[in-house]
Amino acid sequence: MVRWAEKDELAELVPIELAADRLFEQVGIVFPPGTTMIEEVTDPGSVLVEGTPPAGFALIGQVDGNVHLDQLAVRPERMRQGIGGRLVAAVLDHARACGAPGVTLTTFRDVPWNALWYARNGFSVLPEGAWGPEMRELVAHERELGIEVAPRVVMHHAT
Repeated sequence: MVRWAEKDELAELVPIELAADRLFEQVGIVFPPGTTMIEEVTDPGSVLVEGTPPAGFALIGQVDGNVHLDQLAVRPERMRQGIGGRLVAAVLDHARACGAPGVTLTTFRDVPWNALWYARNGFSVLPEGAWGPEMRELVAHERELGIEVAPRVVMHHAT
């Protein structure tokens, strides 16, 4: 069951994000050192979780009027059980309920469980000419942080 996170669950999500990030090493992607995205969260109202205890989470924000999927992470041992799909569906439902025109995200273009997976879930690549000012800032910020260690794309799903 997908639900909003409780404040005391946020710390439990850090190992999920770290484990999910380690999977990228299989395709030669190593993230720069630093805090995880979930460690920087103070508002549990921006985090959807699946299960009790959580097996995965979706961290969301707002970019150019869209709901933005900042991070999707599932415990590796629980992958391929539909958890990521249920989390994405909940994010899309939330975007519709908020009246947002869509959901955006940034992801690795060539990693099978990234852009290709999102495409199978109804997302399409958003060309740079269609990016709003906040998306441009976000992409620039990711580059400054060193996250763009492989080709990345911006994707969008209309609500």
